[in-house]
This record gives sequence, structure tokens and C-alpha cells, in this order.
Amino acid sequence: MNNFKALVQWLKQAITDKEQFHLGYADEASEFVRFNHAQVRQAGQVQQASLNLKLINDGRHADLGITLSGEPALDRQRLAEGLQQLRETLPLLPRDPYLLLNHNAWQSHNEQARPLPELAQVLEAIGQAADGVDLVGFYAAGPISRGFASSDGAFGWHRANSFNFDFSLFHANGEAVKASYAGHTWNSEEFAARLQQARQQLEFLGRPLHTLAPGQYRAYLAPAALEEIISIITWGGFSAQAIASKGSSLQKLYAGEQALSPLIKLDEQVSGSLSQAFSTEGYPRGDVTLINQGKAEGQLINSRSAAEYGLSTNGASSDESPSALQMAAGDLAQADILKQLGTGLYISNLWYLNYSDLPAARLTGMTRFATFWVEDGEIKAPVSTMRFDDSVYNLLGSQLEALTAERELLLSPSTYDRRNTASNLLPGALVKRLTLTL
Repeated sequence: MNNFKALVQWLKQAITDKEQFHLGYADEASEFVRFNHAQVRQAGQVQQASLNLKLINDGRHADLGITLSGEPALDRQRLAEGLQQLRETLPLLPRDPYLLLNHNAWQSHNEQARPLPELAQVLEAIGQAADGVDLVGFYAAGPISRGFASSDGAFGWHRANSFNFDFSLFHANGEAVKASYAGHTWNSEEFAARLQQARQQLEFLGRPLHTLAPGQYRAYLAPAALEEIISIITWGGFSAQAIASKGSSLQKLYAGEQALSPLIKLDEQVSGSLSQAFSTEGYPRGDVTLINQGKAEGQLINSRSAAEYGLSTNGASSDESPSALQMAAGDLAQADILKQLGTGLYISNLWYLNYSDLPAARLTGMTRFATFWVEDGEIKAPVSTMRFDDSVYNLLGSQLEALTAERELLLSPSTYDRRNTASNLLPGALVKRLTLTL
């Protein structure tokens, strides 16, 4: 943080009276370990830091990314060169009619310094729990920092420790169970229980496949499967711009023409999450209730949408997607899932999701990995890959029977460019009817 502050102070002295700046900061110190056949195949560390400089002058603005070296003199030189480059670029650009700057000198500071486990402890826990199975996985852990400063005096700092172990167990027949264990605090007992559940499912994958005809089936969607549905909804579903331009998949929900089940409560829960409480546009972020008792309540509004549609921004990202989504838990106990399901499908994962009818919030996709046929509360056989096509208003609305009391924290496994801080905290969902098409 001190290095970032020093660059901010230098930049304040370097700009002219007519110039303004936004300076974003990102760093990580990450451990990465790849596993194959439950053995470490690759291990390494990544330490990196970068800036994003936005220069503003007379309604014109431009951005530039700068990689930091960690050496103060060299980093100041790179920042100075970037400043000059943007100064030469701005006169070539038109004024932005939707530029809405925050001139408040807000302050935000959050550090989540819960200690991460020693790598040796993690490797020992994985080795013991995965003994005798073919485990393929990827472990990433370490602190992630985000910062923001403006020429108006705003300053935000966020630093949090986290880990994410994304893994699959493979059967000799090529089938697999996919699972993950993620969070702020590693608990070897919790991890062992999570992997033991995957091992139990792996045993069922050795049974002959159960073939289903297209039709409607009672189904349980595990948190990872529900996440796929929620994730595609967030593609503009809660976006103020998409709602105002009639392009949201939840348009009918926000218009009051449709409703979800009263069990559904969705919040963008920034507080306590891995996501920073400020936006890259220079606005503080708070918690936002998006859906309450099945009805639309809030939306995600960035500064451009606020300027264009006369709204008040709540610090949403540029694409107005949630980064710390939480769904309220229900009352279905984990131990009672199969009993409550009775006869139907237990779906661990979904993939290849897309809209088959966006205005109707209708989705299509495929079952993936461990999907099982259940009879009288007992898993009988794995199910061959099937395609579903159904509406969000059915799955999370009229056909939703229960949500689990336990929720699973699912962190984004993306490490493209840098580790991602997005997260979903979700229960499992029991639905009375899911439509399989082929």
C-alpha cells in the first residue's frame, strides 16, 4: 500500500490544474500447484502488480495499463511515461457525454488478514484425502490487493487472503466428479469431508449408465449446478443499462410481469467478500438487494448508466455484473437431500449454458460430470449426458420446492491475467420439474 500511496502523491504533483486522474492498483502474491494422479506435477509462485491510469481533461479521457517493477524510481518513470502518452492521446478523442465523475474525497480501507495454511499442510491434506484415486486439480492461494485513488482525494484499499482448490476425480472408465473447496480459512476436516463426498459419487460412476427419455423430471441442483444458471442470469440480468434498453433476461421480472419463488433472495454482498468496496470508476460500493422474496428490488448501476438514464450509481462494475453474489439459504438439510428428492435426478454440474429465449429467461444447457438417477432416496446409477431447456421462472419460480440450509462458497477459478476475486455463495435447489429435451 505504501508504494501505491507514493505513486499517488507523485501523480498529484505531476498533473496540471486542468487535468484529473483515476489511478487503479492491483497486485497478488500467489502460490499455484497443479495435480495429476493426486501427485504434484507443477508448483510455482507469481508476484505481480499493475496500475491503470485514467487521465481526464475537458470531458475527454483515456486509460493506460502499467506493469510495476517494485522499484520506486523505475515505477515513477513508467508512470511519468504513461502520463505523457495519455496527454498526447486526449486531444485526439471526442468529449464523452456520459462521463460522470465522483468528486467526493471518500476513504475506504479493508484488510482481511486471516492466515492461510502453509503449503506443506495443504499438500499433506490433499495427499491423505485423495489416496488411491486419480485426482486432477489446481490449487491457488495468497493475498490479493486492490486500490483506487483520484485527484479529488478519494482513496480506497482492499486486501484479502483466499484459496481455491478446483479438482476432479476420474474413474477408470473416463467419467469424472468435479468439485471445489475454497474460502478464507482452510479447514482440513471440511476439505476431507468434501473430497469424501466426491469419492462416494465416484463409486457410483462405475455402474452402467441409466438412459432417460426426454421429458420432465424431479431434480436436485447442487450449488455448482445452480451457479451455472445464476452466472448466465448475471450476463446483463441485473444491469441498469440492459433493463433500461429492454435487453435484460429478467426484463419481465423488473416489469412486474413475472415473479420467482418467494424463497429467492439475491444480494450483491460486497461487505465481507473478496471484492473491494469501491469501483474502478471511483465510487464506493455497498450491499445491494437484487431480488427479495422472488420480486425484483435493486439493480446494478455504474456511472455511465447513471448519467444516461438519470439514475444514482451504486458503484457497479463497467459491465454491471455482480462480483459477490449471495442467495439466501433455505431449510433443506444436507442429509435429507436424497430423501426429499425421492425419485429423480441429482445434478452436480451443468455446462454449455446459453439462452434459448432471452426475453423469456429460457435457458438450455447440458448435464456434466456426476449426474445420477435416484429412486426412493437412493442413488441407483449415473445418467448419460442430457440437454435441458427450461425457464428461470420455472426453475427458480413455480417449480422450486426447497433450498438447502447449507451454502457453498464458489470462488472464480479464473487466473487469466490475474486471479479473479468474484464469488458466489449459493445453496442447492430442489425443483419439482426440470425439462430434458434430448
